[in-house]
Amino acid sequence: MQDASTFSVNLTDPSSPAGRPARSFYERRRNRRGRGMRGELLPPHLPGSRSRSEQFDDWVMESAQRLERLWGERIQDLQIVVQEIPDGLEEMTPDELKDLLGSCSPATPGRPAVITIYRHPVLMAAKALLPVNELVHDVVVEQTAELMGLSPEAVDPAYGRSQA
Repeated sequence: MQDASTFSVNLTDPSSPAGRPARSFYERRRNRRGRGMRGELLPPHLPGSRSRSEQFDDWVMESAQRLERLWGERIQDLQIVVQEIPDGLEEMTPDELKDLLGSCSPATPGRPAVITIYRHPVLMAAKALLPVNELVHDVVVEQTAELMGLSPEAVDPAYGRSQA
């Protein structure tokens, strides 16, 4: 009787040279004569490999990291959320929608302060007027300033420079 700790199984392809692991059916069928997919269409380091929503999330993350470098512990408990469109959009008037790119809610016991960035309104507002990543940062700074009771320029000295 063999000891259970020395027992091992090594699957090999009978048609392949000894020692080479067996390929799955998909790999054998798809690459039978080397004509299958050779790799990814776009490598991950190229900009086109990420979806637009993933890229937007990255811009929000960069903005949050920049504010964290500036403010450190004061904004550690701040939570930033990306939402496609504002809740209750159907009931809003055009005046309410005009500059609605983000919103914030202060901290309550057991719940941190939350900043919500609305992806579609930000993208529509940016259009070709200014880079989206700069508008995203400005919206995050504005909402952070509102929560802290400061001016946006006090939160980030570079606020609004892209709009000049």
